[in-house]
Amino acid sequence: MRVLFAGTPDFAAAHLQALLDASDISVIGVYSQPDRPAGRGKKLTASSVKKLALEHQLPVFQPQSLKDPEQQRILAELQADIMVVVAYGLILPQAVLDAPRLGCINVHASILPRWRGAAPIQRAIEAGDSETGVTIMQMDAGLDTGDMLSISRCKIDDSETSASLHSKLAQLGAPALLHTLESLARGLAVAVEQDDQLSCYAAKITKQEALIDWSQPALKLDRQIRAFNPFPAAYTILGELRIKIWQAELTSASGLVPGQIISADNAGIQVSCGEQSLLLSEIQLPGKARMAVSEVLKSRGELFAPSTLLGS
Repeated sequence: MRVLFAGTPDFAAAHLQALLDASDISVIGVYSQPDRPAGRGKKLTASSVKKLALEHQLPVFQPQSLKDPEQQRILAELQADIMVVVAYGLILPQAVLDAPRLGCINVHASILPRWRGAAPIQRAIEAGDSETGVTIMQMDAGLDTGDMLSISRCKIDDSETSASLHSKLAQLGAPALLHTLESLARGLAVAVEQDDQLSCYAAKITKQEALIDWSQPALKLDRQIRAFNPFPAAYTILGELRIKIWQAELTSASGLVPGQIISADNAGIQVSCGEQSLLLSEIQLPGKARMAVSEVLKSRGELFAPSTLLGS
């Protein structure tokens, strides 16, 4: 099978690697988003998918858009049997969807129709879902609305972060993709229509969302911290300091004022919330690395004295 691949981040690269390892699949080209500035020096950096493609001497295409008729012509001339799309980040016009012999399929990190959109992993954790998974669908012109070809499921643990769930789903999705391609090649795939009434929109994560509102219940804030780990990382304000919160756990104690530090010791910094409290165990001060609270308190313990108010 002649496969054209389109994807950008690490999650997509894991699926490209599975295709490259398969003996009955020929990856004939790779599409990825244009190189973006990254790091403190804002140096143009290739995506994970592009790096992997170049390691395997594959043709790489990085158009700004696929709406250009010339780009559509180039893609069609590759004569792919199918196009596999994984977290590509660009809209595919109908001309692109129709170009491969078997159309385009997408690997999506949720059990559709729940969490259509850009951030299904983060939104599932943030919402307190107990289960998620990977859906492979036949792409249509809508946003993650195509008929489903495969669903693989996994549990979301109480301590799950976006980083850990990302790894789980990448391991789940790669074999599911290979199985789906085999079913399509043999004409055995069964497409199931989505129920639009069950859909939720997983909007792209913004940095503004990461600010902790201590008046919210501790349960909700715990989910927020885990959902935004590693990006954009939940944070609170203390005077002029912006403090990132990487790890916390629920506790039953409560203070008089949301955001008030109840205690600070080697066990962590206990902070009152709208309901219950959170015990912060890993934080990051500006210009510093992520550290266990016990280490932070050795040098900056005065910042976190009991009764100190976070969030202002």
